[in-house]
Amino acid sequence: MIASSKNTQVEWSVNQAVKRSQEYFRQMQSPEGYWWGQLESNPTMEAEYLMLCYFTGRNDTERWRKICNYILSKQRSDGSWGQYYEAPGDVSTSVECYFALKLAGHSPDSKPLQKAREFILSKGGIPKVRVFTKIWLALFGQWDWKGTPNMPPEMIFLPSWAPFNIYDFASWARATVVPILIILNRQPNCTVPESAYVNELYPTGRDGTDYTLAKPTSGFGWSKVLWWTDKFLGLYRHLPIHPLRGLAERKIVRWVLEHQEADGSWAGIQPPWVYSLIALNTLGYGPEHEVVKKGVEGFEAFTLEDDDKCSVQACVSPVWDTCIAQLALLDSGLPPDDQMVQASTRWLMDKQIFTGGDWQVRAKTTRPGGWSVECDNVLYPDIDDASIVVMAMHKVRLPKPEKRRQADSIQRGVEWMTGMQSKNGGWAAFDKDNDHKYLSKIPFTDFGETLDPPSVDVTAHLLEMYGRLGYTKDYAAVSRGFDYVISEQEEDGSWFGRWGVNYIYGCGAVLPALEAIGEDMSQPYIRRCVNWLMGHQNDDGGWGESCASYVDPAIHGIGPSTASQTAWALIGLLSAGEHGCEAAQKGLSYLTDTQKEDGTWDEQYFTGTGFPGYGVGKRLNTLLDHGKTSHQGLDMPAGFMINYHLYRNYWPLLALGRYSQSALGGGNRHRDVTKRNNIGPND
Repeated sequence: MIASSKNTQVEWSVNQAVKRSQEYFRQMQSPEGYWWGQLESNPTMEAEYLMLCYFTGRNDTERWRKICNYILSKQRSDGSWGQYYEAPGDVSTSVECYFALKLAGHSPDSKPLQKAREFILSKGGIPKVRVFTKIWLALFGQWDWKGTPNMPPEMIFLPSWAPFNIYDFASWARATVVPILIILNRQPNCTVPESAYVNELYPTGRDGTDYTLAKPTSGFGWSKVLWWTDKFLGLYRHLPIHPLRGLAERKIVRWVLEHQEADGSWAGIQPPWVYSLIALNTLGYGPEHEVVKKGVEGFEAFTLEDDDKCSVQACVSPVWDTCIAQLALLDSGLPPDDQMVQASTRWLMDKQIFTGGDWQVRAKTTRPGGWSVECDNVLYPDIDDASIVVMAMHKVRLPKPEKRRQADSIQRGVEWMTGMQSKNGGWAAFDKDNDHKYLSKIPFTDFGETLDPPSVDVTAHLLEMYGRLGYTKDYAAVSRGFDYVISEQEEDGSWFGRWGVNYIYGCGAVLPALEAIGEDMSQPYIRRCVNWLMGHQNDDGGWGESCASYVDPAIHGIGPSTASQTAWALIGLLSAGEHGCEAAQKGLSYLTDTQKEDGTWDEQYFTGTGFPGYGVGKRLNTLLDHGKTSHQGLDMPAGFMINYHLYRNYWPLLALGRYSQSALGGGNRHRDVTKRNNIGPND
């Protein structure tokens, strides 16, 4: 028992907070059984939605008014727009917002656009924006197509074993690159009125602008080789004859059509969705075509609209939200046969994917059985989602007629995840062994992540899942995953967080994984992590870490306290047995003191990660200096950060619930060691 007189008040407060949070989730559950919160990113989503509508001829004055209101509501005091809450302004994001507002009829003489223009010009104007922004501007004649990369459609013919084939790209990049091959080849131009021109954003005028792609500043290597390759492809583009061009475009169209999901999306995310619709429009697919109609109608599910504003989500995350909420409810003491978690389990089982997808290119012998982040993204199941779904489902007690289906669902999921383990022992998010670094050096890839290599946080979730099911380090997949995680520990004891901000997320994922697989939590390497967490606690008792920690090592683990990051730190400390330590007690008090009466928490800061913006998709050993190609400042121009609006609610419930259950004397709460030991997933 860890209860003591000095902790009695904290325990009482925690129990009350858990009850309020559980009731909140009971009230918020959909009739179908899922939970679903907003996924907030940055205003390029709204700007590009408006540009897409203009390009495809869908002019909705009232919708555009609301989109513009939302964009204006996100403008900073210096006239800029940024990548995450309280980020410095980003020139590319600001240019897209500025142009979208002008397209919708806003005057350049209005105060918001005047301030935006001043900011943009102070950062070098349009010539300094990223490649994707230049492509958007080129679509409307506001940037010269010769200032965009050369990527011939014939690239689609490269087999999966060849360098630079489409399956070497991460799933999200692949689904974006394929339609862009059409766009970059056809170079369409949507005419806009002169009032929408953005010539004023060129510091030296359009005629005085150098449109060539910036030459890499590094020494001879892949970046230089691929820069010269782009030059060669530009010469190839201007040849009078391209005998395979038509065949390549037809193959691209087939690929795009075959990869549309049931909900109308492509890969379940905004970039491939908008570029696929633009590519199809360029090739003559009109608004009445079934695929286009389905795509446009599906996009509406990404919009959130009220009487005054309309925002656009980059993605939706009902499976991710549901599995974490369900796990939090169960780990906080909700009975495993409660109707709430029975309903969410049935919904999750209905969302399991038993059809193939792009991932099979690298895992040909593995049977499907995963889950995606979204409802209908069957071609791109997410390994991270699948691991937490299995953890959540494992604890639920369904009526006897449904138990066999539940067991089969878990078994199939574990089998799929085991088959998706990469060569280095870790797990990525969507693919296996997707780590060819040279691909991140092509001129096209100056934004986001091109690759999907294994990450510590995803691997840790897999290890925790295996541990909860009773697997130990004697099982080969667990042993290899464990070795990978240990090899990635930082000298200060922390772990990098790829999909959550940042080192706090990494530590909060690894420590419960180590506990679940039976590690001795008193070992020195674990204590270093515990000490790191304790050393980064804020004076108010919470924990926080800025998105900027991805580009500034000096602020690793540093930032204003948030509910979700405090929960991650607590989950780590509790897993290490630190229930009664001063840091944990202060962290628990921070969460109980900041909880609202309705059982929720406020959180404006972004704590989810889409892309740190490194290109290679994983932690860099050395960040690039200012002035070097691909250097990022605190504005994170190549990054993509996320505010999952339910993170603020289910992660605190998970942390508070685990403390509450431990205080009741639950011992090791998770490992079902009687079920499996050296038994493989097919036994």
